[in-house]
Amino acid sequence: MTSDASTPVVDARGMKCPWPALRLARAMRTDRAVILLADDPQAGREVAALAVEHGWAVTTEVDGRWLVRCS
Repeated sequence: MTSDASTPVVDARGMKCPWPALRLARAMRTDRAVILLADDPQAGREVAALAVEHGWAVTTEVDGRWLVRCS
């Protein structure tokens, strides 16, 4: 996963869904790209659904890390 050093990180590890997706949505209001850290097994499905709803591009999940960008 490649990203700019200035890309904000949303650390939602230890939070159960829907909190990781909610934190991601809040961060995406002000940033065009965000790295999400989440360890809830449901986070992948929640992030994917949120991305489809908002038209965001999501890189493949790597060890609980997603890079989400505005398309």
